[in-house]
This record gives sequence, C-alpha cells and structure tokens, in this order.
Amino acid sequence: MAKTDDTIENRVYLFESLASSYVAAASEQLSSDDEQTRQRALRALAELAYVSCVVADTQRLSPEQVRERVLGSFEPEQPPEARPGRGKRR
Repeated sequence: MAKTDDTIENRVYLFESLASSYVAAASEQLSSDDEQTRQRALRALAELAYVSCVVADTQRLSPEQVRERVLGSFEPEQPPEARPGRGKRR
C-alpha cells in the first residue's frame, strides 16, 4: 500500500495524540534512574508509534481487521517468572 501525504499526516497526528497522553501519564517512568523501567516506557512509546502507523495505513480495513493486524505481531513482554527456564527454584 503506497503511503500518501494524508497517510503520513495521519500517522503523525495519531502518534502525537497518543504519545502526548502517554508521556503525561508515564513521565516518572521515562525519567527513572532505573534502566529497565526507562526501557519499558520507551518500548511503550515505540508500540504507540507502531499502532499509529498501522491505523493510518489501514484506513480502508474494518476495526476488527486493524485490531488483528496490531495484535498479530504484538508479543507482550512476559514477567520474569513466566519466562521459560526462569521459574522459582525449590
């Protein structure tokens, strides 16, 4: 699908709106002294950018199809205890 100027503008507008709200809510995490906390917050911003692009690039799809596109390549970060080989030792 070719990206038109409208699509790029939509990407920017969506990301600006989503990121602005997220930064306001996660400012402590984004400026944390803990590297892992900061990285998780930055990954969330990257996911917002991705979602903005998918939504802008799939204007002609139904909401359900867009949802499937977003979730199809999204793998949520697992907590340490849920990762294979990282269970608690007894």
